[in-house]
Amino acid sequence: MGRKWNNIKEKKASKDANTSRIYAKFGREIYVAAKQGEPDPESNQALKIVLERAKTYSVPKTIIERAIEKAKGGGEESYDELRYEGFGPNGSMVIVDALTNNVNRTASEVRAAFGKNGGNMGVSGSVAYMFDHTAVFGIEGKSADDVLELMMEHDVDVNDISEEDGHVLVYADPTAFHEVQEAFKSEGITDFTVAELTMLAQNDVELDEASAEQFEKMIDAIEDLEDVQQVYHNVDLGE
Repeated sequence: MGRKWNNIKEKKASKDANTSRIYAKFGREIYVAAKQGEPDPESNQALKIVLERAKTYSVPKTIIERAIEKAKGGGEESYDELRYEGFGPNGSMVIVDALTNNVNRTASEVRAAFGKNGGNMGVSGSVAYMFDHTAVFGIEGKSADDVLELMMEHDVDVNDISEEDGHVLVYADPTAFHEVQEAFKSEGITDFTVAELTMLAQNDVELDEASAEQFEKMIDAIEDLEDVQQVYHNVDLGE
């Protein structure tokens, strides 16, 4: 799982370097989750997950509250949840999740971001089958054995537990997200370095220097798009 952790670290570092843009994306995602169900995380599991993710990125409380209040007030904005799949250089695969109020605009922008940077869009299902929808939590200050014992005590089924770069990572089925979270919280662990529902590649690929540079340029172009919320890929970003 080491390479997957490298990719998660890289993703977080990229987001941390673009906080204003990321806060705006979280504001939109929180608004959509709150509007689709109750604007209360205790009764809206989707909202609860988004808020846990937002916490790991230090999204300000004011942005969270503004988005929830907007949903409570019956905001008129409406967004479609879209997924695009595509290919980059040398067998690299990319999944793009978006929230948009203009489907044609978003499709055009995502297609251009792929095409101008050596990639191309694929049809629905052409890439996603090579990824697993996974819940992942990361904590510091515990050993993998400690965490395994904790999960067993609470009868939580997980797919894998690993210890990398001082972090313990727990990988589980998405339906176990809250079970893993509650097991940690029962031990007073409420701060996570990662708390995500993500798409993990079943197999990573390595790119040569030129291809890696082109690939990163493509990913940057996609992530810069206003409507794009999440980008997943199968490239080993290294250390």
